[in-house]
Amino acid sequence: MNAPITDLVQIQRLGEKKLDENKRLRVYMKTHGAVERRLRKIATDVEDRIDCKVCANCCRVATATLKDREIDVLAKFIGASRREFLAGYTEVSKEEGRVLKRTEKGCVFLEGNLCGVYEARPDTCNDFPHLARGPGSLMSRMWHMPDRATYCPIAYNTLEAFKEETGFR
Repeated sequence: MNAPITDLVQIQRLGEKKLDENKRLRVYMKTHGAVERRLRKIATDVEDRIDCKVCANCCRVATATLKDREIDVLAKFIGASRREFLAGYTEVSKEEGRVLKRTEKGCVFLEGNLCGVYEARPDTCNDFPHLARGPGSLMSRMWHMPDRATYCPIAYNTLEAFKEETGFR
């Protein structure tokens, strides 16, 4: 495996350039019997080589959805009541439901490149970019990967490794 590309400007440029190619990749993988166990191993290897805390671009670009039980955990973690937490730190999105609020810098809890609630962060944050971990099969989660590959070094490099593994052209 080559050294991963981590420069965010380059990731955005290459990810956008390869957007259609990456959409074709997910169809190719589904129709060519890609071995999910092997692909998860590749994704884990890429994740192990890239430190998210250096980047934190997902916290600047993506939204974080919340499950009901996560609201109580986060409220307790920051020392707020459920009502205070909902009013001060969340909003409702038509497309995604309850999400963490965003500021001009990104997620309301982003502090530099670190998460201010890391120990209590929502599952969607913990599992991001949803290649090695997450609910459902990897193939079902592949739907979001072409877009994520425009801002996440792990997603971009993993898709490139998937192309190599599957013989995608």
